[in-house]
Amino acid sequence: MKYRTLGNTGMDVSALSFGASSLGSVFRETDESESIRTVHEALDAGINLIDVSPYYGLTKAETVLGKALKDVSRDRYFLSTKAGRYGEDEFDFSASRIYASVEESLARLHTDYLDILFLHDIEFVDKKIILEEALPALHDLKTQGKIRNSGICGLPLELFEIILPQADVDAIISYCHYSLNDTSLLRLLPLLQEKGVGLVNASPLSMGLLSLRGAPEWHPASREIQETCQKAAQFCKDQGEDIAKLAVQFSTSNPDIPTTLVSTATPANIVRNAKWSAEPMDEHLLSEVLKILEPIHNQTWVSGRPEYNSKAGEVR
Repeated sequence: MKYRTLGNTGMDVSALSFGASSLGSVFRETDESESIRTVHEALDAGINLIDVSPYYGLTKAETVLGKALKDVSRDRYFLSTKAGRYGEDEFDFSASRIYASVEESLARLHTDYLDILFLHDIEFVDKKIILEEALPALHDLKTQGKIRNSGICGLPLELFEIILPQADVDAIISYCHYSLNDTSLLRLLPLLQEKGVGLVNASPLSMGLLSLRGAPEWHPASREIQETCQKAAQFCKDQGEDIAKLAVQFSTSNPDIPTTLVSTATPANIVRNAKWSAEPMDEHLLSEVLKILEPIHNQTWVSGRPEYNSKAGEVR
């Protein structure tokens, strides 16, 4: 497993990290004992960053993850969770709710501190709330020692371009913007490096777009994006390869992308993903797949408030 420095956090994180959303049965009904084994296999494979949220499974993911980590030495992993989003349309970024949320998460996760606390999907609220109430609460929690680092996450890249110049944060999570079909995350790198902000990339499979099974019904991508990604997945199958393997390798191979989150509740899957990330890519296959995906390269979808999505239709 490769390790890279996460901005100015002082954390050297594994190139592949573990997203615990699957433990909350958000993709399928999961078995708790199998989920716990998956966490342990991830750690044994050298993964040292685990991310979760109270939103995933309405606290189920945190609860199961806490059981998995209860008897694991705290120096074996970095742990991040989130605050602010608690349901499909339930957002509360008030300072009082953030303080309470952290205490609840610490109890579920059986720890007395978080390595990073992210504000979850902030594109759905007015930036004034984030800048004037939520982020000051995170800075207070750092002073208290409850969290080591503060962060924000969301889908639109414009969100970060607007907020980061006005805010003091240690890390961000960006998802679906550094994968085979969309590498627009690269445009953020100069800003992140200038400010010393750590970057966590998420969803190398673009929330299921890059799979033979195809995107779930709720996926917001256009029909053109979904059909083109299916063509790429089928091409890989015809070559005797799994597009998921290529996707994981692609997202974890860039040294400027410190870590990429993958989520699963199946032990064999996380072992396979860790193995893939250590193997060299098939460059010829990559070239052919990128050609197939070229027509929809960097195309995205709207998420949240209009001011964060004015560039959503642009292809860069």
